[in-house]
Amino acid sequence: MRQAESVTFGGSGLDRAASRRGDAEWQTAALAGGRVLPVWRGKPLCDGTEALGWVAADSPVLERAGARVFLGMDGEEAVFAADVSTWEPGAEAEAAQAGFFDPSVQRHPALAGDMGFRELRGVMAALTPREAELAATARALLEWHRTHGFCAACGARSEVVQAGWQRQCPACNAQHFPRTDPVVIMLVTRGNSVLMGRSPGWPEGMYSLLAGFIEPGETVEAAVRREVAEEAGVRVGAVRYLASQPWPFPASLMLGCAGEAETDAIVLDPAELEDALWITREEMVSVMAGTHPRLKPPRRGAIAQFLMANWLADRLD
Repeated sequence: MRQAESVTFGGSGLDRAASRRGDAEWQTAALAGGRVLPVWRGKPLCDGTEALGWVAADSPVLERAGARVFLGMDGEEAVFAADVSTWEPGAEAEAAQAGFFDPSVQRHPALAGDMGFRELRGVMAALTPREAELAATARALLEWHRTHGFCAACGARSEVVQAGWQRQCPACNAQHFPRTDPVVIMLVTRGNSVLMGRSPGWPEGMYSLLAGFIEPGETVEAAVRREVAEEAGVRVGAVRYLASQPWPFPASLMLGCAGEAETDAIVLDPAELEDALWITREEMVSVMAGTHPRLKPPRRGAIAQFLMANWLADRLD
Protein backbone atom coordinates (compact mmCIF):
# COMPACT_ATOMS: atom_id res chain seq x y z
CA MET A 1 0.00 0.00 0.00
CA ARG A 2 1.69 3.18 -1.20
CA GLN A 3 0.15 5.37 1.50
CA ALA A 4 1.14 2.98 4.32
CA GLU A 5 3.64 5.06 6.28
CA SER A 6 1.50 8.19 6.25
CA VAL A 7 -0.61 6.68 9.05
CA THR A 8 -0.41 8.50 12.41
CA PHE A 9 2.62 7.32 14.45
CA GLY A 10 4.06 6.01 11.16
CA GLY A 11 7.75 6.25 10.43
CA SER A 12 8.97 9.85 10.38
CA GLY A 13 12.60 8.92 9.83
CA LEU A 14 13.53 9.41 13.49
CA ASP A 15 17.19 8.60 14.15
CA ARG A 16 16.97 6.44 17.27
CA ALA A 17 20.77 6.47 17.62
CA ALA A 18 20.86 3.00 19.18
CA SER A 19 24.65 2.96 19.19
CA ARG A 20 24.62 5.82 21.73
CA ARG A 21 22.36 4.11 24.30
CA GLY A 22 25.19 2.40 26.15
CA ASP A 23 27.51 5.43 26.19
CA ALA A 24 26.90 6.91 29.66
CA GLU A 25 29.22 9.89 29.14
CA TRP A 26 27.56 10.84 25.87
CA GLN A 27 24.10 10.40 27.40
CA THR A 28 24.92 12.78 30.25
CA ALA A 29 26.15 15.48 27.88
CA ALA A 30 23.25 14.96 25.48
CA LEU A 31 20.69 15.25 28.27
CA ALA A 32 22.20 18.52 29.51
CA GLY A 33 21.89 20.05 26.04
CA GLY A 34 18.75 18.28 24.89
CA ARG A 35 15.06 18.43 25.72
CA VAL A 36 12.70 16.20 27.66
CA LEU A 37 9.05 15.23 27.14
CA PRO A 38 7.34 14.79 30.53
CA VAL A 39 4.59 12.14 30.56
CA TRP A 40 2.03 12.03 33.38
CA ARG A 41 0.08 8.78 33.77
CA GLY A 42 0.32 8.11 30.04
CA LYS A 43 -0.51 11.69 29.00
CA PRO A 44 2.30 13.64 27.28
CA LEU A 45 2.86 17.29 28.04
CA CYS A 46 1.38 19.36 25.22
CA ASP A 47 1.66 22.99 24.24
CA GLY A 48 -1.97 23.59 23.34
CA THR A 49 -3.49 20.88 21.17
CA GLU A 50 -1.12 20.87 18.19
CA ALA A 51 2.38 20.40 19.62
CA LEU A 52 4.21 18.53 22.33
CA GLY A 53 5.47 20.44 25.37
CA TRP A 54 9.20 20.03 25.86
CA VAL A 55 11.23 21.12 28.90
CA ALA A 56 14.92 21.39 29.73
CA ALA A 57 16.62 18.67 31.76
CA ASP A 58 16.74 20.90 34.85
CA SER A 59 13.05 21.88 34.72
CA PRO A 60 11.24 21.74 38.09
CA VAL A 61 8.58 19.64 36.36
CA LEU A 62 11.12 16.79 36.39
CA GLU A 63 12.00 17.16 40.08
CA ARG A 64 10.67 13.71 41.08
CA ALA A 65 10.63 12.12 37.64
CA GLY A 66 11.78 8.60 36.88
CA ALA A 67 14.67 7.69 34.61
CA ARG A 68 15.21 9.79 31.51
CA VAL A 69 14.58 7.58 28.49
CA PHE A 70 16.54 8.44 25.35
CA LEU A 71 14.20 8.63 22.34
CA GLY A 72 16.79 9.53 19.70
CA MET A 73 18.04 12.48 17.69
CA ASP A 74 15.64 15.04 16.27
CA GLY A 75 18.03 16.63 13.80
CA GLU A 76 21.04 17.67 15.86
CA GLU A 77 19.19 17.64 19.20
CA ALA A 78 18.90 14.72 21.60
CA VAL A 79 15.36 14.10 22.86
CA PHE A 80 14.30 12.25 25.99
CA ALA A 81 11.14 11.34 27.91
CA ALA A 82 10.49 11.08 31.64
CA ASP A 83 7.62 9.72 33.74
CA VAL A 84 6.29 12.37 36.14
CA SER A 85 3.33 10.35 37.40
CA THR A 86 4.25 10.90 41.07
CA TRP A 87 3.15 14.54 40.73
CA GLU A 88 -0.31 15.09 42.25
CA PRO A 89 -2.18 17.92 40.54
CA GLY A 90 -5.22 17.83 42.79
CA ALA A 91 -8.87 16.85 42.42
CA GLU A 92 -8.88 17.10 38.62
CA ALA A 93 -6.51 14.14 38.49
CA GLU A 94 -9.37 11.83 39.41
CA ALA A 95 -10.72 12.04 35.86
CA ALA A 96 -7.49 10.73 34.38
CA GLN A 97 -8.34 7.05 34.78
CA ALA A 98 -12.09 7.30 34.23
CA GLY A 99 -14.08 6.46 31.12
CA PHE A 100 -13.20 5.50 27.56
CA PHE A 101 -11.45 8.80 26.85
CA ASP A 102 -10.11 11.34 29.33
CA PRO A 103 -10.71 14.93 28.12
CA SER A 104 -9.25 16.60 31.21
CA VAL A 105 -6.02 18.62 31.12
CA GLN A 106 -3.60 18.70 34.06
CA ARG A 107 -1.51 21.88 34.32
CA HIS A 108 1.72 21.98 36.31
CA PRO A 109 2.26 25.18 38.35
CA ALA A 110 5.83 25.51 37.03
CA LEU A 111 4.59 25.80 33.43
CA ALA A 112 2.99 28.85 31.86
CA GLY A 113 0.68 29.36 28.93
CA ASP A 114 -1.44 26.57 27.51
CA MET A 115 0.93 23.75 28.47
CA GLY A 116 -0.72 20.76 30.10
CA PHE A 117 -0.89 16.97 30.14
CA ARG A 118 -3.39 15.77 27.53
CA GLU A 119 -4.72 12.42 26.36
CA LEU A 120 -2.57 11.42 23.37
CA ARG A 121 -5.56 10.04 21.46
CA GLY A 122 -7.07 13.52 21.57
CA VAL A 123 -4.10 15.31 19.97
CA MET A 124 -2.41 12.61 17.88
CA ALA A 125 -3.94 13.68 14.56
CA ALA A 126 -2.78 17.28 15.04
CA LEU A 127 0.87 16.46 15.74
CA THR A 128 3.56 16.48 13.08
CA PRO A 129 4.73 13.00 11.99
CA ARG A 130 7.95 13.45 13.98
CA GLU A 131 6.21 14.57 17.18
CA ALA A 132 3.63 11.78 16.83
CA GLU A 133 6.39 9.16 16.57
CA LEU A 134 8.22 10.65 19.55
CA ALA A 135 5.05 10.74 21.66
CA ALA A 136 4.15 7.14 20.79
CA THR A 137 7.66 5.94 21.57
CA ALA A 138 7.76 7.81 24.87
CA ARG A 139 4.37 6.58 26.04
CA ALA A 140 5.06 2.96 25.14
CA LEU A 141 8.52 2.86 26.71
CA LEU A 142 7.51 4.55 29.94
CA GLU A 143 4.46 2.31 30.33
CA TRP A 144 6.70 -0.74 29.84
CA HIS A 145 9.02 0.44 32.61
CA ARG A 146 6.04 1.12 34.88
CA THR A 147 4.67 -2.40 34.51
CA HIS A 148 7.92 -4.40 34.22
CA GLY A 149 9.93 -3.36 37.25
CA PHE A 150 10.74 -6.90 38.37
CA CYS A 151 12.72 -9.69 36.75
CA ALA A 152 10.51 -12.28 35.05
CA ALA A 153 13.14 -14.96 35.73
CA CYS A 154 13.77 -14.61 39.48
CA GLY A 155 11.45 -11.85 40.74
CA ALA A 156 14.12 -9.39 41.88
CA ARG A 157 13.73 -5.68 41.13
CA SER A 158 15.39 -4.93 37.80
CA GLU A 159 17.34 -1.81 36.83
CA VAL A 160 17.06 0.58 33.89
CA VAL A 161 20.03 0.33 31.49
CA GLN A 162 20.83 1.25 27.88
CA ALA A 163 19.27 4.71 28.24
CA GLY A 164 15.87 3.18 28.97
CA TRP A 165 15.80 0.54 26.22
CA GLN A 166 16.57 -2.39 28.49
CA ARG A 167 16.16 -3.60 32.07
CA GLN A 168 18.71 -5.82 33.73
CA CYS A 169 18.38 -7.97 36.83
CA PRO A 170 21.19 -7.42 39.36
CA ALA A 171 20.41 -10.78 41.00
CA CYS A 172 20.45 -13.23 38.08
CA ASN A 173 21.74 -10.96 35.29
CA ALA A 174 18.72 -11.61 33.06
CA GLN A 175 18.09 -8.99 30.38
CA HIS A 176 14.62 -7.71 29.51
CA PHE A 177 13.61 -5.66 26.48
CA PRO A 178 10.53 -3.53 25.69
CA ARG A 179 7.67 -5.61 24.37
CA THR A 180 5.30 -4.97 21.50
CA ASP A 181 2.11 -6.98 21.09
CA PRO A 182 1.09 -7.69 17.46
CA VAL A 183 -2.58 -7.04 16.70
CA VAL A 184 -4.42 -7.61 13.41
CA ILE A 185 -7.06 -5.09 12.38
CA MET A 186 -9.17 -6.12 9.43
CA LEU A 187 -10.86 -4.29 6.59
CA VAL A 188 -13.17 -7.20 5.72
CA THR A 189 -15.20 -6.58 2.59
CA ARG A 190 -17.86 -8.46 0.65
CA GLY A 191 -18.84 -6.83 -2.59
CA ASN A 192 -19.48 -3.16 -1.90
CA SER A 193 -19.69 -3.45 1.90
CA VAL A 194 -17.28 -3.49 4.85
CA LEU A 195 -17.74 -5.31 8.16
CA MET A 196 -17.96 -3.08 11.25
CA GLY A 197 -18.41 -3.92 14.91
CA ARG A 198 -18.54 -2.42 18.38
CA SER A 199 -17.26 -3.73 21.68
CA PRO A 200 -19.33 -3.66 24.89
CA GLY A 201 -18.83 -0.41 26.77
CA TRP A 202 -17.90 1.73 23.80
CA PRO A 203 -19.56 5.16 23.50
CA GLU A 204 -22.90 5.15 21.72
CA GLY A 205 -22.53 5.17 17.96
CA MET A 206 -18.88 4.11 17.97
CA TYR A 207 -18.13 1.30 15.52
CA SER A 208 -14.80 0.22 14.07
CA LEU A 209 -13.06 -2.49 12.10
CA LEU A 210 -12.66 -5.84 13.85
CA ALA A 211 -9.30 -6.44 15.55
CA GLY A 212 -7.57 -8.95 17.79
CA PHE A 213 -4.23 -10.14 19.16
CA ILE A 214 -2.11 -12.61 17.20
CA GLU A 215 -1.65 -15.84 19.15
CA PRO A 216 1.65 -17.74 19.55
CA GLY A 217 2.45 -19.88 16.52
CA GLU A 218 -0.04 -18.04 14.32
CA THR A 219 0.48 -16.20 11.03
CA VAL A 220 -1.02 -12.78 10.36
CA GLU A 221 -3.39 -14.28 7.79
CA ALA A 222 -4.54 -17.02 10.15
CA ALA A 223 -5.14 -14.48 12.92
CA VAL A 224 -7.36 -12.40 10.61
CA ARG A 225 -9.49 -15.41 9.70
CA ARG A 226 -9.72 -16.71 13.27
CA GLU A 227 -10.63 -13.38 14.86
CA VAL A 228 -13.36 -12.57 12.32
CA ALA A 229 -14.82 -16.07 12.61
CA GLU A 230 -14.74 -15.98 16.43
CA GLU A 231 -16.19 -12.50 16.82
CA ALA A 232 -18.70 -12.27 13.96
CA GLY A 233 -19.06 -15.78 12.51
CA VAL A 234 -17.95 -14.59 9.06
CA ARG A 235 -15.59 -16.82 7.02
CA VAL A 236 -12.68 -14.93 5.40
CA GLY A 237 -10.73 -16.17 2.37
CA ALA A 238 -7.91 -14.16 0.80
CA VAL A 239 -5.98 -11.87 3.18
CA ARG A 240 -3.35 -9.29 2.33
CA TYR A 241 -1.29 -6.86 4.39
CA LEU A 242 -1.90 -3.12 3.95
CA ALA A 243 -0.17 -0.99 6.60
CA SER A 244 0.98 -0.97 10.22
CA GLN A 245 0.67 1.49 13.10
CA PRO A 246 2.42 1.58 16.47
CA TRP A 247 -0.42 1.94 18.99
CA PRO A 248 0.96 2.79 22.44
CA PHE A 249 -2.23 2.04 24.42
CA PRO A 250 -0.31 0.43 25.96
CA ALA A 251 2.07 -1.39 23.57
CA SER A 252 0.57 -2.76 20.38
CA LEU A 253 1.62 -2.88 16.75
CA MET A 254 -1.53 -2.76 14.64
CA LEU A 255 -1.17 -4.78 11.43
CA GLY A 256 -3.78 -3.51 9.01
CA CYS A 257 -5.04 -6.14 6.57
CA ALA A 258 -7.65 -6.50 3.87
CA GLY A 259 -9.76 -9.65 3.94
CA GLU A 260 -12.30 -10.97 1.45
CA ALA A 261 -15.37 -12.41 3.14
CA GLU A 262 -16.75 -15.66 1.76
CA THR A 263 -19.94 -15.47 3.82
CA ASP A 264 -22.02 -12.55 5.04
CA ALA A 265 -24.22 -14.00 7.79
CA ILE A 266 -23.21 -12.50 11.17
CA VAL A 267 -23.21 -14.64 14.33
CA LEU A 268 -21.98 -12.55 17.25
CA ASP A 269 -19.83 -13.66 20.16
CA PRO A 270 -21.41 -11.42 22.84
CA ALA A 271 -18.27 -11.60 24.97
CA GLU A 272 -16.35 -9.90 22.15
CA LEU A 273 -18.87 -7.76 20.26
CA GLU A 274 -22.06 -5.99 21.21
CA ASP A 275 -23.04 -5.52 17.58
CA ALA A 276 -21.72 -5.98 14.04
CA LEU A 277 -23.07 -4.99 10.65
CA TRP A 278 -22.20 -4.52 6.99
CA ILE A 279 -21.85 -0.90 5.83
CA THR A 280 -22.00 -0.09 2.13
CA ARG A 281 -19.56 2.28 0.46
CA GLU A 282 -22.39 4.80 0.02
CA GLU A 283 -23.24 4.63 3.72
CA MET A 284 -19.56 5.04 4.61
CA VAL A 285 -19.59 8.44 2.94
CA SER A 286 -22.16 9.65 5.46
CA VAL A 287 -20.31 7.93 8.35
CA MET A 288 -17.12 9.82 7.49
CA ALA A 289 -19.08 13.05 7.10
CA GLY A 290 -20.69 12.61 10.51
CA THR A 291 -24.22 12.50 9.11
CA HIS A 292 -25.00 8.79 9.47
CA PRO A 293 -28.06 8.25 11.72
CA ARG A 294 -26.46 5.40 13.66
CA LEU A 295 -22.65 5.38 13.34
CA LYS A 296 -20.29 8.14 14.44
CA PRO A 297 -17.19 8.89 12.34
CA PRO A 298 -14.06 6.99 13.41
CA ARG A 299 -11.42 8.78 15.48
CA ARG A 300 -8.93 10.67 13.31
CA GLY A 301 -5.44 9.28 13.65
CA ALA A 302 -6.44 5.66 14.31
CA ILE A 303 -5.48 3.08 11.68
CA ALA A 304 -9.14 2.04 11.42
CA GLN A 305 -10.02 5.50 10.13
CA PHE A 306 -6.98 5.45 7.85
CA LEU A 307 -7.96 2.12 6.28
CA MET A 308 -11.62 3.05 5.89
CA ALA A 309 -10.78 6.39 4.28
CA ASN A 310 -8.41 4.75 1.80
CA TRP A 311 -10.95 2.02 1.00
CA LEU A 312 -13.55 4.69 0.35
CA ALA A 313 -11.14 6.56 -1.93
CA ASP A 314 -10.12 3.30 -3.68
CA ARG A 315 -6.47 3.73 -2.62
CA LEU A 316 -5.67 0.31 -1.13
CA ASP A 317 -3.15 -0.59 -3.85
